[in-house]
Amino acid sequence: DKEVRAIFLRLFAQLFQGYRSCLQLIRIHAEPVIHFHKAAFLGQRGLIENDFLTKVLNGMAFAGFVSERGPPFRACDLFDELVAFEVERIKAEEGNPPKMIKHVRELAEQLFRNENPNPHIAFQKVPRPTEGSHLRVHILPFPWINECRVQELLQEGLAKSQGAPPATRGDKKCVVPAGPPVGEF
Repeated sequence: DKEVRAIFLRLFAQLFQGYRSCLQLIRIHAEPVIHFHKAAFLGQRGLIENDFLTKVLNGMAFAGFVSERGPPFRACDLFDELVAFEVERIKAEEGNPPKMIKHVRELAEQLFRNENPNPHIAFQKVPRPTEGSHLRVHILPFPWINECRVQELLQEGLAKSQGAPPATRGDKKCVVPAGPPVGEF
């Protein structure tokens, strides 16, 4: 699952490399508007006649992409790093499948770590009752909850969580790296 996502992450990073150089921030309104120069992007990459990329850039998903990722000051992520800093690496790996596979696996591992910041915490799944279990006569009544024991368990859990790193990391906002200009591709 993560490796397939990593492949698509690389694909979109390659497709949109240099997109930040074609963004224009318009501050006429109270809320800034971000405009993407599609013609400049396609022209600088020499892909004006490319029907696929033209349709991608004209789609609603890309408009959402620009509005979400266009602001110059926001939380950065793995995609921003790929677009800005991994241009040469991705180019060098085009002719070398083992290096490409290694990079995909590294990206997949980063995706996994982003989604599971505390891998040592395991969640136990509660099994579903078997079919017809509600018809059984020998169902035992649910035991009374011992309030003291519940409080002890809560205190134990709080004590453990005090020393543990936070489960979610805060998104630190930073200036999004622009990466190389489009003409270099």
